[in-house]
Formats: sequence, C-alpha cells, structure tokens
Amino acid sequence: MRDIKDILKEAAIQIGSGGSAGFVEIQSGKTLAKTDPKYYNGVFDCFHKMYKYEGITSYWKGIIPPILAETPKRAVKFFTFEQYKQFFMFGSPIATPLTFSLAGLGAGITEAVLVNPFEVVKVTLQANRATGKELPSTWAVTKQIVEKHGFGSRGLNKGVTATMGRNGVFNMIYFGFYHSVKGYLPKVEEPWKEFAMKVGIGFTSGTLASCVNIPFDVAKSRIQGPQPIPGQIKYKGTMRSIFIVYREEGWLALYKGLLPKVMRLGPGGAIMLVVYDYMHEFLTAKFK
Repeated sequence: MRDIKDILKEAAIQIGSGGSAGFVEIQSGKTLAKTDPKYYNGVFDCFHKMYKYEGITSYWKGIIPPILAETPKRAVKFFTFEQYKQFFMFGSPIATPLTFSLAGLGAGITEAVLVNPFEVVKVTLQANRATGKELPSTWAVTKQIVEKHGFGSRGLNKGVTATMGRNGVFNMIYFGFYHSVKGYLPKVEEPWKEFAMKVGIGFTSGTLASCVNIPFDVAKSRIQGPQPIPGQIKYKGTMRSIFIVYREEGWLALYKGLLPKVMRLGPGGAIMLVVYDYMHEFLTAKFK
C-alpha cells in the first residue's frame, strides 16, 4: 500500500503540473475574439467590427475571470483526471482508451462545476458593448449578477449543465485521444522528435474535441448571453437550446464560432498537454 506521504507528493506534482499548463495556455489563446452569431458574420468580421466600434481593448474584454480561473481550473482538471483514471481501470493492469475517456469526462464535468461562475461573468462582460471607462469592472458585474439573480440557475450558475456538457465531451475526447494515440505510437529517442510528436497529437486532440463539443458551447453562449427579447428567457436548458437553434437556424448554426474555437483550442490543447507532461516529469524527478 502506498504511503500517505507519497500520495500527497504525487497530488502536489499533478496540481503543480496542471496549474503550469493552464497558466501557459491562457497566455497563448485568450486574445482571440469570440464571435457573436447574432451580430457578426465570421471571425474576421468580428475582429473588424469590434475594433471599429469598441476599440482595440475590446479584444480583451472579460480577460480577468479566465486569468483568475484558468490556473486553478487546469490544476483541478489534470489532478482529477489522474484520480478518475485510477477509478476507471476496471481491474486492468494498464489504462485503456476507455479509462482515459471516462477519466477525461469526469475531469471535465468537475472542472465545469468550478469554472461556470467565472464563465457567466466573462460572457456578461463580453456581451457589453460599452467602451473605456463606461465598461463595468469584473467585480461590479459579479456583484450585479449576485444581487439580481443570486447563485442559482439564473445567476452565477446559469448554464451550468451546458458547461458540463461542453467541458465533459471536450475532455473525454481530448484526454482519450491523446493518451491512447501516444501509447500506441513507438517511442522515439530524439527529444525534438518526441516533442514534435506530442505537439501534433495534442493539436489533433484539441481540434477534434472542439469540433465535437461545439453544439454544447453554442447552447452555453445562448443561455449565458443576452436573450433576444429583454425580459423573456428563450434559451433555457441545454438540449432545449440546442433544439431551438437547430429548428430555427439549421444544423450549421450549431457550429457557429468553430473557426476561432479551433484556432484557440487546437494550439492551446497541444500546449497544455505538452507542458503538463514535461512539468510532471521535471517535478517527479526533482521531488520524488
């Protein structure tokens, strides 16, 4: 049986590696503007109109909530993935693709519950068309949401099931594909080849996961963002919102924003997994 000291040390290494991965990934990806399907015709039109009407600083609207959430969020994701992985071994001596996928699903759902309040604040800030001093602070928006709607399904936890679906599906594919493919490929001796291989698998993992989970992301944006008619809640419930979008706008509408999503989560996914792998190796060698 493993000593409690070894378990705690391994947990600290996992959390440190995951936090490092999240910190590095957020620096690389959060400057991409998020498309608004109601007002923008594609990512480049979004960039153009935001710069024209709101100024260059609008590209960084809502950056504070992700910065506050990203490092602990990724630490939790990678730590819980390792714990779920042990749970889903099903008696097998080695982890299988099913193990990786189910562990990723569990980690994604856990991550979503913790990060959803930050997502609500971020989306509210990004939907605000004010500029300069007129733009409310992150704290002011958070306070306003809590005072008006509380912490429940209309407040800071609005759209939590959609966030769970988005993060759960993403991480199921993300971790499942990366670790399964990496395990099947032959090991290489040259460090640069190993690095390139991991980056390639990580990029593919992030891209595939983004393509599959985007309907949940669209539903999340509709639920957490401004409703079409003020005072009336049209988008409520994940599957209901997906069905409304499909019925009124067609199935292609469920993939709106795919390009900027892939532009961020393809490279971002590669960065996170590679940083986690190397940081985990470094911390293990140094402290074990």
